[in-house]
Amino acid sequence: MEASIKHIAILGSTGSIGTQTLDVVSRYPDRFKADVLTANRNVELLAAQAVEFGARDVVICDESRYAELKRKLSGTGINVHAGMDAICGLVVEKDIDVVVGAMVGFSGLRSVVAALQAGKTIALANKETLVAAGAVVDALVKSGHGSILPVDSEHSAIFQCLQGSHGDKVARIHLTASGGPFRTWTRDSISTATAADALKHPNWNMGAKVTIDSATMMNKGLEVIEAKWLFGVEPERINVVVHPQSIVHSMVEYEDGAVIAQLGAPDMREPIQYALSYPHRIPLNNRKLDFAAISTLDFQAPDTEKFPCLAIAFDAIRRGGTAPAIMNAANEVAVKAYLEGRISFYSIADLISGTMNSMQIKDNPTLDDIFAVNAEAQGRALSILK
Repeated sequence: MEASIKHIAILGSTGSIGTQTLDVVSRYPDRFKADVLTANRNVELLAAQAVEFGARDVVICDESRYAELKRKLSGTGINVHAGMDAICGLVVEKDIDVVVGAMVGFSGLRSVVAALQAGKTIALANKETLVAAGAVVDALVKSGHGSILPVDSEHSAIFQCLQGSHGDKVARIHLTASGGPFRTWTRDSISTATAADALKHPNWNMGAKVTIDSATMMNKGLEVIEAKWLFGVEPERINVVVHPQSIVHSMVEYEDGAVIAQLGAPDMREPIQYALSYPHRIPLNNRKLDFAAISTLDFQAPDTEKFPCLAIAFDAIRRGGTAPAIMNAANEVAVKAYLEGRISFYSIADLISGTMNSMQIKDNPTLDDIFAVNAEAQGRALSILK
C-alpha cells in the first residue's frame, strides 16, 4: 500500500553513503521512495539520480552550479533548488518520513538540526553533527524533537546489540576499528605516506575524507564522541579495539561480563537498510558470513603513538564544551591539506593539536556558538597552516 511507503530525503546522495542508500531504495520500491536528493557539486550524478528515482526535489549546495542542474532537468517536472536554506526548507516538509544525513563534514549539521526540530527520524551517517554539537542535538532528541537511528556500521552494531537489553546497565562499549591501511606499517614509514597510500583502505569503500580519517584513526575518535551522545556512555566506558577483518562491527559489555557482538560482512548497505526498515529486518543481497572460511578473528589494542589522532579525540571529549567542535574543524582543514599534498601525514595531528591549544574552550555552547567556533577554528587552522 502507498501509505506504507517511507518517503526519504537523502542529503548527500552522490557520495558513498548516498549512492548505497539509493541502491537499497531501488530494491524496495514498495517500501521506500527517494523524494529529495541533494549534492554539493556533482551535477551530472545528481541529475541522473533524480531522473532514475523520480525525485520530487533536488538541491545543489554549490549555488554556482544551479543553472547547469536546472538545464539538465528541464522538462522533467523535478523541482530544482540551490543552497543550504533550500535543504533545510525541504527536510521539514510534512510528507518526509526519514532524512538520511550523509553529507560529509560540518556542513551536515544545520540540516540535521532543522529536521530534528520538525520531528523527523534521522538516519545519521554524518559523524560531525554529533561531534561538533552533541549536547545541542542530544537535548533536541530528549525533548521529543525527532529521533536518530545510527547508520555508521559501528554505531548501528551497538544499537542492534542494545535491542535485547531490557534496560540493563551497560558496563562498556567496545568500538572496533579496522586499523586502516597503515596498521602494519612502522611509524617511520607512515610519516612519509602519501594521500594515495592512505586512500587504499583494505576493507571499506568510503569517500576520501572518511578514508583519510580512518588512516589517521581520527575516524574512530569521532565515533567515540558519537557513541557518548548516542548511547549516553561516558568516554571512560568506551574501549577501542583494532579488528583488522572488519567482521565484528562492535560489541556491548554488560555488568555481568556478558558481551553481545554484531557481526556481518563489511557492507554499508546493511546498516543503511536497517535504519530505513527499522524496527523490521528485510532481505539484503549482500555477502553472507562463512565462519569456517573466516577461521580467525583478531583483536589488538590501538597504538596511539602511531595514531595520535585517536588520543586527541579522547582528550577533546574529556575537555568537553567546544573542544570537539574545534578539533573537528581543524581536522577538516588538515585532511584537505593532506589530500592536496600540502602537509605530511603526522602534520594532520600537529595541526589539530596546535589549533586546539591556541583557542579558549567554551562550556555549554549554544548552536550559534558552535557555528562561530567552527568558523574561528578553521580560520586558526588555516593561519597555522600558512
